Amino acid sequence: MLAQAPGPANSLLSFLPIVLIFAIFYFLLFLPMQRQKKAQQKMLTELKNGDAVVTSGGLLGTIVAINSDDTLILRVKPDNLKLQVTRSSVAGLVKEDKQ
Repeated sequence: MLAQAPGPANSLLSFLPIVLIFAIFYFLLFLPMQRQKKAQQKMLTELKNGDAVVTSGGLLGTIVAINSDDTLILRVKPDNLKLQVTRSSVAGLVKEDKQ
């Protein structure tokens, strides 16, 4: 007997698992990363004076001024040292515990 050549339906079915794997990767990896990036950008645009922040370098400080060139002036305790950092170096807001 001669082996029959696979039909077009068979070749499409062989690609189905690959397509499903790419869809799973998109929904489990890429979509959450896009959401996290969007939330980070929103947080950076909503920074204001008096916010307690942590930088990507690990510095904790309070915003005392926001300059027009996307730099922030942070007051770092305990010596009230003032540092100038870029807005993009802010990693997040610090939640203050109220006791």
